[in-house]
Amino acid sequence: MKYPLKWNLISGLAVIVGLIGALLIGCSSTPIPPLADKIAKVDTIHGDVLTDNYFWLRERDNPKVIAYLEAENAYTDAMMKPTDNLQKELFEEMKGRINETDLDVPVQRDSFFYYTRSEEGKQYKIYCRNTGEDSEEEILLDLNAMSTGYDYYDLGAYEVSHDHTLLAYSIDTAGGEHYTLYFKSLITGEILADKITDCDYPVKWAADNKTIFYPTLDQINRPDKIFRHELGTERDADVMVFHEPDEVYSVYLTEPLSREYLFLEVYSIAATEYHYLDANDPTGEFRVIEPRRDNIEYFVGHRGNYFYIMTNEDATNFKLMKTFIKKPARRYWKSVIPHRKDVLITGIELFGDYLVVNERKNGLSQIRIVNLTKNEFHYVEFPEPVYDIRVSGNKEFDTDNLRFTYQSLVTPKTIFDYDMKSREREKMKQYEVLGGFSADEYLSERIFAEASDGTKVPISLVYKKAMKKDGGNPLYLYGYGAYGMAMDPYFSSRRLSLLDRGFVYAIAHVRGGNEMGRHWYDDGKLLNKKNTFTDFISCAEHLIAEGYTKPDRLTAGGGSAGGLLMGVILNMRPDLFNIVVADVPFIDVINTMLDPTIPLTVNEYTEWGNPENEEYYRYMLSYSPYDNVEAKAYPNILITAGLNDPRVQYWEPAKWTAKLRAHKTDTNRLLLKTNMGAGHGGASGRYDYLKEIAFEYAFILDLTDTEK
Repeated sequence: MKYPLKWNLISGLAVIVGLIGALLIGCSSTPIPPLADKIAKVDTIHGDVLTDNYFWLRERDNPKVIAYLEAENAYTDAMMKPTDNLQKELFEEMKGRINETDLDVPVQRDSFFYYTRSEEGKQYKIYCRNTGEDSEEEILLDLNAMSTGYDYYDLGAYEVSHDHTLLAYSIDTAGGEHYTLYFKSLITGEILADKITDCDYPVKWAADNKTIFYPTLDQINRPDKIFRHELGTERDADVMVFHEPDEVYSVYLTEPLSREYLFLEVYSIAATEYHYLDANDPTGEFRVIEPRRDNIEYFVGHRGNYFYIMTNEDATNFKLMKTFIKKPARRYWKSVIPHRKDVLITGIELFGDYLVVNERKNGLSQIRIVNLTKNEFHYVEFPEPVYDIRVSGNKEFDTDNLRFTYQSLVTPKTIFDYDMKSREREKMKQYEVLGGFSADEYLSERIFAEASDGTKVPISLVYKKAMKKDGGNPLYLYGYGAYGMAMDPYFSSRRLSLLDRGFVYAIAHVRGGNEMGRHWYDDGKLLNKKNTFTDFISCAEHLIAEGYTKPDRLTAGGGSAGGLLMGVILNMRPDLFNIVVADVPFIDVINTMLDPTIPLTVNEYTEWGNPENEEYYRYMLSYSPYDNVEAKAYPNILITAGLNDPRVQYWEPAKWTAKLRAHKTDTNRLLLKTNMGAGHGGASGRYDYLKEIAFEYAFILDLTDTEK
C-alpha cells in the first residue's frame, strides 16, 4: 500500500470555520486554538479510500508537533484561567481530606514487617521495614530523595531476596514504562554496580539470593524475552532463558506464596501458557505445563506436590483443577471446583492449609475459603449491598491469616486480617478521611437499566442523603467496559468534592467488563463491541427517566478504553450529555489497529478485531470515534493525553481534537490537555495527581449549574 503525503491548502479554511464557534464563548482575550495542519495520509483497504488529515501529528520529533501540543495547552490554560481559584479550592479540599503523614499496614514476611509511609509535603512514599513494633525502622527506599531533579518518577519492580539481604527495584523517569533495574544491599545500604536498562517488570529472585530473572521489551514495547542475571556479572553475560517471537503474546513473571517455584506466563488476551522452574535450580530449564491453545486460558498456583489450575476450557466462568507436579499435562488434571453458570472464578491464592478463591456472583465479588485439610469451605460475609473487596498483602504461606481490603462507595478503604480457622476478622486500619467526613451523610445503591436488547445493566450510585429524584441533580456517569475488567464501586475521598456540591456519582457496569460473569465480557468485545456503547447510553437514559438528573446536568467520563466509550457516545448521542471527559482515550481505532508497529496493536486483535479482515474492518469503522466525527453540535469536551504514553499514543487524542475543531458546529468548549512529561497514568507525585483531578473537576463544575 502507498501512503502519499500532500498539503491540503484549502483544508485550513475548514479548520478556521470550525474555530469560529469556539471564539464565540465570550472570552475575547483567549487566544485562538492552533490550526492543525492538514497533511493527509491516504490509504486504501477493502475498497475504501481512507484519508487521515492529521497524520503528521504522529511525528514526535517534529518541532511543529511539539509546538502544536504546547499551543493547545496554552489555549487550555487560558480558557481555564477563570477557574484558577476553584482549582486551588478543590486541590486544598482534596489534600485536606487525606492524612498526609500516614503509615500503611505492615506486611509480614518471615521475621520482617514491610510497609510504606508518607510524610506531609512529600510527593512519594517511603519504603521501610522493621522486625516488630518496638524495633528500629530501616528505610529501604525514599522516593522523595531519589526523585530530586525529575518531574516524573515511578517505581516499578520492588522485590526483596529470599534471605532479605538484597532489594531489586526499577525506576521509570519519563512515563514511557521503560524501567531501569537497580540492586541495593540491605546489609550495607550500598547500591550495587549491576544496572539493567530497558526492562519491564515484575522481576523475580531465585532461592540462591544472587540470581534474578527479568523481562525486556521489543520494538513495540512488548515484553518478549526473559533473562537470567547473576549479581556481580556484566549484563552481556546474562542468559536469555525464554523468547516469545509471536507478537500476539507477551511474557510475565510471577511466583506462588510458597516461593518454591517461579512461573513464566506467556499470555495474550485470549490464551495463556505457563512454564515453571524450581526456585532452587536457577540455571535449570523452564518447563511448560500445558502448551497454548487458541481461546484457552489457564492460571497456576502451587501447594505441596500439586499445581492448582484455573481454566476456562469447557468452562466459560472458569473451573479449578489440580495435578501432580510430576504430571502437569492437561490429561492428568482433576476437578477441584467445577464450572458454575452463575459464578465466575476470578483468581486463587494457596496457603499451607487453605485455598482462597476469588469469585463474582450477581455482579459482586466474594471470597470462598476452602480448608484443604478438612475438605470444607465457607464464604466471608460482607454487610453492604454494593462494595469492592481485594485479597492483597499476603506474603506468608504457612498461616491461618488472610488479609483483604474492603471498601464501598461510602466506606473508606479498610484493611482486615481474617482468621480462616476461627472465621473472625480484625480491622487493621481504616484509612482516615479528614475534614469532617461522615459516611452516614451518604447513600449507595445498585439499580438496573434495560439495554436495547433487554439485558439488565447494573449501575452503582452514591449521593448525599438529601438528594431528591426530581431531575435536577448534576450527575457524573463513569464507564469503561473492556478487557473483562470490572469497575467495582470503590471509595474516593476526592469524589466528595462533587458529592458535597450536589452531584450524584454513578458507575455504569456495561458489557465488556466481567461484572456479571465471563459472558458479560464476551458480549462486549469483537463483533459485540457496540453493546458497550449502547449499554452506557441506556444507563444514561435510565438515570434521566428515574429523575436522578437531566441531559443539561449530565457529565460522562472514561479513560483509555473508557475514552473510546466516550468518543463513541459523543458521536451517537451528543444530545444526551452536557460534558464529556475523555482521559488518554483510545480513539483512532482503525488507524491504530492497522499499524502493527504501534504497541498493543497486534496482541489486541482478539479484543477489537483485525481490520485486515473485512468483516471486522466494517464493524470497527462503524463505531471508530475518529472516523465518525461529523459536522454537528457536540457537548463540552475535555480531552487529556500523555506525550510519553506507550499504551494510547498521544497523537490519538491530539488528532481527534483537531478533527473535532474542524467539524463541530456548536459553541461549546473543546480543550486538549497534554502532559508533556508523563505517560498513561498521568502525574506520578500524589500532589501533582490531585492537581490534575482538581483541574478536571473545575472544568465540570464551571460548566454545571449546581443550583437547582
